[in-house]
Amino acid sequence: MTGEQVDRDSTTAEAEGSTLGEARWNAVKELEPRYPGLTADCVSFETLDEGDADADVPARVRADVDVAAWERIATEEPDEPAERVRALVGRIVLALGLRATVDISEEDDEIRATVNGDDLGLLIGKHGSTIDAVQHLAVRIAFRGDAERKRIVVDAAGYRARRQAALQRSADRAVDDALSFKRPVELEPMSAADRKIVHDYLAGRGDVTTHSEGDEPDRRLVVSPVRPD
Repeated sequence: MTGEQVDRDSTTAEAEGSTLGEARWNAVKELEPRYPGLTADCVSFETLDEGDADADVPARVRADVDVAAWERIATEEPDEPAERVRALVGRIVLALGLRATVDISEEDDEIRATVNGDDLGLLIGKHGSTIDAVQHLAVRIAFRGDAERKRIVVDAAGYRARRQAALQRSADRAVDDALSFKRPVELEPMSAADRKIVHDYLAGRGDVTTHSEGDEPDRRLVVSPVRPD
């Protein structure tokens, strides 16, 4: 667990953990909302208590940010795609004035940047318009030349899962109407990313087909019943 930060406007925070390493990591995460993209390389640590696991006494540290080092890293363009995504999202979080952390996870086929914090509506935007734009930008800057490409996802406080669930419910209603009334049913205008979610969700069905109609930003998905041969 983390301790209370010393001063929300300072460069310093105190934290604790079951080990010194965990305490240091917790201290960095305590500071990151003030310094997006912060890494341990930009932080100096003072051990306040080494702790004693046998006596259930946590280790405690004080962490202090080297602001100049953080600013240098914040303006550099990293070499690795995942770190470029982290840097981009961190800069956007900072520019929006949000108190949030940026966590990166990387799999064989995906790089995911997750923003965690309070009041992230400004980053998400109406129907996800802002976070979709950030994700599109992240895709553009993540890879260079002929480098192997991975799927890029930018998420904020579980928004992607909530949006996917909402889109699937909408798709289910459209399928029910299309089959009940035996006619095509249009869904609301949505982004290309959202249309793909619905298309992939319905792709395994044999009783309906999907296609897109219209021009951006009013392009929408149409669900049509499959006519028997």
